[in-house]
Amino acid sequence: MKRVDALAMSARWSLLLMATLLTACALPERAPAPVRYDFGPPAVAPMAQPPAPRLVLALRVQASPALDGPAMLYRLGYADAQQLRAYSQSRWTMTPAELVQQRLREGLGQEFMLTPGDVAPRLLLVELEEFSQIFSSPEQSAGLLRLRATLLQRTPGGEQLLAQREVQVQQAASSADAAGGVRALGAATDAAVTELVQWLQRQR
Repeated sequence: MKRVDALAMSARWSLLLMATLLTACALPERAPAPVRYDFGPPAVAPMAQPPAPRLVLALRVQASPALDGPAMLYRLGYADAQQLRAYSQSRWTMTPAELVQQRLREGLGQEFMLTPGDVAPRLLLVELEEFSQIFSSPEQSAGLLRLRATLLQRTPGGEQLLAQREVQVQQAASSADAAGGVRALGAATDAAVTELVQWLQRQR
C-alpha cells in the first residue's frame, strides 16, 4: 500500500513539474529594448576665440507631422517609395527637428550670434520636410534630408521676408541598416548646415 502511495505521489510531482515547464515555455519572451541613436559629437570642434559676429539671429526649427516623434524612418524606393516605415528596434534620442536644431546651433554659432526668443532682429525659420533613409535596393540606401530655410526681418509692423532657400542633401549609407542610416543622415545634416552658413553669409 505504501509503495502504491509513493508511486502516486511521484506521478503527481512529475505531472506538476511538466505543467510548470510547459507554462514557462508558453510565456512570451520580453522584446529587447530599442537601440537609441543621435549624431554624436560635432564634426568640427568650436573655435576657442570665434570672430566677432556680425549678424544676430534667432533660430526656430519645425518639422512635418510625420517627424514629430523619435521614430527612425525609411522608405523602400524599389517597392513603395510613398510609404514611410519605421524601424521597430531603433529610435532617435530626440525628434529629428531637435537633432537638426542642435547641429544648426553648433554650426551657426561659429559665425553668428544666436539669441533666444524675440531678442534678435532676424529670425531663421527652418522647416524640416524629409528626414529618412531611402533604400534603392535591399543592399543600398542613402540618408535624405530636405528642408526650407526662411530668413525674416522683425519690424514693428511684423515679420518681413528677406530670403528663402530650399536645401536637399542625400548621402550614401555605409550599410543597409539603421546604423548606416544614422551615419548617412548625420553627414547629410552637417552638409546642410554648411550650405546654410554659406547662404546666410551672403545675406548680411
